[in-house]
Amino acid sequence: MSSNPLVQPDPGLYIWTIATFLILLGLLARFAWRPLLDALEQRQEVIRKSLDDARKAKEELQALQAQAAVILADARTEAAGIVSSTRAGAAVFADEMKQKARAEAETIIRHAQREIDAQTARAVQSIRREAIDLSVAVASKILRRDISPADNERLVDDTIREMQVKPGN
Repeated sequence: MSSNPLVQPDPGLYIWTIATFLILLGLLARFAWRPLLDALEQRQEVIRKSLDDARKAKEELQALQAQAAVILADARTEAAGIVSSTRAGAAVFADEMKQKARAEAETIIRHAQREIDAQTARAVQSIRREAIDLSVAVASKILRRDISPADNERLVDDTIREMQVKPGN
């Protein structure tokens, strides 16, 4: 057979290989795996904390959304109340303005009626004077005599007094 030293079993080589493997395993366990496992645990803790923070943020967001909905509902209710009171105030103001306009219209109508009554009374008095003057002129022609202006004035005043005393005129 061939005597290839790599293929032949050597008990010393086995022992040195096992010893080297165990030393390397101990070194790796102390200097590589422990820091690697610690780093993995830290990373796992960071991920767990991030998940907890995300969950808390989601809960806070939901609470804020619920609170915002309540505030929005309150604001809508308050806005509706303001609109309602404004409409009521506008209606009251409109009613007051209508009443004020009616009162002013009634005042204007009363003033106009007094003015009309006064003008009518003056017109009637003027017509009566003219009618009396005409009657006196006709009567003086009928009597064919002249009436003095004093007599004429006295007749006019007497006639006016008599007409004012008569009911229905």
